[in-house]
Amino acid sequence: MAKRYGLKTDIVEMAKEIIEEQKYRINAFKHPACPIVTNGESMEVARWGLIPHWTRTIEEAQKIRKMTLNARAETVFSLSSFRASIHSKRCIFPVTGYFEFHHTGKTTIPYYIFLKDEEIFSIGGIYERWQNPVSKEMMQTFSIITVPANELCKQIHNGGKNPFRMPLIISKNDERHWLDQSLKITDIQQFFTPFEANLMDAYPIGKDFLKKQPDDASIIDLADCYMLHHK
Repeated sequence: MAKRYGLKTDIVEMAKEIIEEQKYRINAFKHPACPIVTNGESMEVARWGLIPHWTRTIEEAQKIRKMTLNARAETVFSLSSFRASIHSKRCIFPVTGYFEFHHTGKTTIPYYIFLKDEEIFSIGGIYERWQNPVSKEMMQTFSIITVPANELCKQIHNGGKNPFRMPLIISKNDERHWLDQSLKITDIQQFFTPFEANLMDAYPIGKDFLKKQPDDASIIDLADCYMLHHK
């Protein structure tokens, strides 16, 4: 992973156990520790669910991070939890794919979504550093940014409170530009577009994937069920 982004491996080695445990699946709601790419020389580790630097108590931090797993591109500049980070603390969350549920009647079918020609690709995010007021420990946390879904993802992500959304995927050629701290608001906003659907693909997986261990390779096996067709 470090080689993919041209970074040093020391942080990756420190987080090797984390990465191995999360090889095929992570659950954002458990606020897992994940590798992220910033504009530093090494990969870093952050927990999913951004805690703003101004958060005063542990109780407040626990409450906020449940609501900051994702940051909508439409409001990321206006919400107090995100507006400081989007200007100068943008990051990349490396993934091999991600999961979404498709709703058809009363049935939900989980899908695995990925890029056709990229084994590891970049989801755009923001990060923050927060100091625990009791232990004085510095904690690094992050959120991923979401944008309106492209045609492929719109077919799949069609339910829940926020349907027709997808992660902000940063193309390989734009990764370093996304991390540039000198970007103006208009420069950042130009990234907020759906990724090209023809460069992506998806297939249904087994409904029990959340019950399996994160390192179980069968999590991303093709399921024998209804499949959306995308051209």
